[in-house]
Amino acid sequence: MTADTLVLVVDDDESVRTGLTRVLRSAGYAVEAFEGARQLLSRLPSVDLPCCIVSDVRMPGMDGLALLEELGSGTAPALVFLTGFADVPTTLRAMKHGALDLLEKPVSSDVLLAAVAAAIERALKNEETRHRVHDLRERYRTLTPRERQVFALVTAGLLNKQVGYELGTSEKTVKVQRARVIEKMGARSLADLVRMADRLGIAASVDGAPAGEVHRTAPPTELAAHL
Repeated sequence: MTADTLVLVVDDDESVRTGLTRVLRSAGYAVEAFEGARQLLSRLPSVDLPCCIVSDVRMPGMDGLALLEELGSGTAPALVFLTGFADVPTTLRAMKHGALDLLEKPVSSDVLLAAVAAAIERALKNEETRHRVHDLRERYRTLTPRERQVFALVTAGLLNKQVGYELGTSEKTVKVQRARVIEKMGARSLADLVRMADRLGIAASVDGAPAGEVHRTAPPTELAAHL
């Protein structure tokens, strides 16, 4: 689990940085240490490995909580906090903004390594998800504009007849286009295609398809009445 991953340590106390680095490297992790949050933020854009952050909470300048908020959520590295003052408000704020763990100083090697292992596991899962989404985006780019419309409408739950009505084409044509979408996206089923649309953030709008692509000329209920 330690191969091809990186642990980034942030603490304004040099002796703490040295101790944490020694423990983590002895466990096989690649480690980089920083005396402040802004130095870490400058380094992050060039990090191309799954990584996690071990940071003190109270530091001069940008503290750990401000760092956490700056990182945001989603694809941000998992963050483990260390603090000598684990009060309830700090803990709640840290967890609310996505901290994976908050450990009280002095922390034992076993507790630290367990927290880092969990953070690295999350980083690896996030990396896998990023690769999967990147692959889906590449497949999506191979779709024609009309196939993208069909993709959005089909995964929104419309039947082939309804899609044809929306696009002003025949049901037979929609079936062919739908088959091409499934083939190009590498979907095994409609449910699989729906999951792909969800990961890509593709959804039909209230007008029936991504904005600007399709405009509904009759409400779904009126359409259904004629099917």
